[in-house]
Amino acid sequence: MTLAPHTPARPEGTRAPSAAGLRATARILARPDSVGLTRLPVLDGDGPLALRRVGAPGRQARVCVVGAMSAPLGGDRLGLDATVEAGGALRVTAAAATVALPGRTGEPAHYDVRLTVGDGARLDWLPEPLISAAGSDLRMTTTVDLAPTARLVLREEQVLGRSGEETGALRSRLTVRRAGRTLLDQETAYGPGVPGWDGSAVLGGHRAVGQLMVVSPDFDDRPADVRLLGGAAGERSAADEGQGVLAPLVGPAVLATAVAPDALRLRRLLDEAARSAAAG
Repeated sequence: MTLAPHTPARPEGTRAPSAAGLRATARILARPDSVGLTRLPVLDGDGPLALRRVGAPGRQARVCVVGAMSAPLGGDRLGLDATVEAGGALRVTAAAATVALPGRTGEPAHYDVRLTVGDGARLDWLPEPLISAAGSDLRMTTTVDLAPTARLVLREEQVLGRSGEETGALRSRLTVRRAGRTLLDQETAYGPGVPGWDGSAVLGGHRAVGQLMVVSPDFDDRPADVRLLGGAAGERSAADEGQGVLAPLVGPAVLATAVAPDALRLRRLLDEAARSAAAG
């Protein structure tokens, strides 16, 4: 028997230095069983993306993403793949915000999320905010492929800079396809090197931006109405709470987009949008 060289243990939340950056991909597979409960035959965390089962009543499987170390740093390439097979139901949350940090190389970090939802299946993708720390440079993509009768609730929140600091550079692209047809293909960019990102036509001085997308066959029969959120609705008491709009998309979907001074007030706006979308 050959013994592997001893590797000194590192405190939780740290990692060994690497000039090339970290490469890690986590995978989730949700599959319904014969009695209608959703099981998790694949739950494979990797690197900083630790995955934990969360107990819950009902048929929906639940997974929490737990950050096992500081990431993403400049030069990192992270990925998370989640698949919900036909008839399954999965809810994915996170234990804490993800913080993009500067790396040692000056290279950007990459974080790619790929979600696939089968016929009659449902995915609730509800991570905590992504925080773009000063000096960081992150390129993030989220790509969703839905079967014709799949259901999706997807929340995306971005906070530009930690308390009292400037934002890093953040480029994000969200692409959602249903039955091979594009429902949404949206790219945003904020921070150093992006002209006008903080102007009145974009964020208007706010530092938290987010969106909530709901895709459901129910919208084929009852398309959603446009609704203004927070200060956009003209309520004086909500003027400092941020503002947003909930609007239907071409296809059975609605999209809420909101900006706010901070993550807490952004979440309130997106929760308001979620209640409106559920109520129809």
